[in-house]
Amino acid sequence: MKYKALLLLPTDQMRDFDMPQENALFGRWAVATCFFVNGFIVGSWAPQIPLLAVRFSLSETMLGLLILIFGLGAVVAMPVCGWLISRHGSRAVLRITGILCACSLLLVAAAPAMATLIPALVLFGGFLGGMDVAMNSNAVVVERRLQRAIMSSSHGFWSLGGFFGAGVGGILAEQWGHLGHAVAVTFVALTLVLAAMPKLVVERKPTATSSSGISGFPRSPLIYLTGIVALFSMMPEGAVLDWAALYLRQEMGAGLATASLAFTAFSGAMALMRFLGDSLRNRLGAVMTMRLSGVVAATGMLGAGLAPSPAIATLAFALAGLGIANMVPIAFSAAGNQPGISSAAGMSVATTIGYSGMLAAPSIVGFVAERTGFAPIFIGFAVLLAMVLLMSNLMRPADEITPQTAPASHS
Repeated sequence: MKYKALLLLPTDQMRDFDMPQENALFGRWAVATCFFVNGFIVGSWAPQIPLLAVRFSLSETMLGLLILIFGLGAVVAMPVCGWLISRHGSRAVLRITGILCACSLLLVAAAPAMATLIPALVLFGGFLGGMDVAMNSNAVVVERRLQRAIMSSSHGFWSLGGFFGAGVGGILAEQWGHLGHAVAVTFVALTLVLAAMPKLVVERKPTATSSSGISGFPRSPLIYLTGIVALFSMMPEGAVLDWAALYLRQEMGAGLATASLAFTAFSGAMALMRFLGDSLRNRLGAVMTMRLSGVVAATGMLGAGLAPSPAIATLAFALAGLGIANMVPIAFSAAGNQPGISSAAGMSVATTIGYSGMLAAPSIVGFVAERTGFAPIFIGFAVLLAMVLLMSNLMRPADEITPQTAPASHS
């Protein structure tokens, strides 16, 4: 039964079943470390944003355009990295982008003028986005090797990294300044990446006909609709990352450290729920989990928009984090397990479409907030999260890892 079931798997999935289990266990923690580092750098970016506005005397609209440039770097890099993964494997790409990503925040913090800040932001976004595609693709490989879901908990490590990055970062940035904070972040991130690199799981050399990235896009419309679900889930997440601190500081009078707690609470709640997400999804299924998550996320985001104080807004952002927590992992897992599509191609499409939310949201939010304030914007994102409920049936491929692994226990 076990081998009969394996014959039904796509070729790129079959290659990942014939390697030692203990190596996959080490690889599981290595890729989790990469998720943590990526989230740690993103979280550390949150307290740098208000300081960036002060350093260059930026309005909300101008700051939104700069964050748009940051997002553009990510969206351009993602399909390129998907193509590289289809040729060289996820581990090789993850090792390179991991090192570059660990050093990228320092480029932004050290930029002395707008002429150097813009290319630094492009590289920062590109390295973050490239590392994101590679680590998600590598997580799919680990799932197949372990024959169980790890995607939600892997994203939990990303949120845990964001929790520490934003929480500690606000204090360090206030005490050490933007450059001292960036140096500390670079040291921690680089140390963790170098420690994880030797244990990353490597899949066999991909076939040259893999349809991903530049050389060929998947033809199935389902993968693009799955990417839209990721888009709708990630736009509110990007809004909290880029604007929640300014929302609490400018409209509610919170200090820098207190304002940073908005994203800290959001990321901490996401981390907690993501560590529970794999077992929750196995019990309820991807579709039902997505529906329940949409209800909780929309309620939290609505509460943040209507909050009368920084404390209540922070609690509401935490509730939104609980809801959004498993939306993106389920969407990415569904993309990586689409039938007839390689995981690299599926992940590249989903991450590119999804992260375009972080590309579009900041500039839109900055433009609107300058005229209406932030509260109506967070209320609008509550409506967007509710729309995910209508598309939850698209998440059924995320459960495909269960029938793939079940036969192993009946051999």
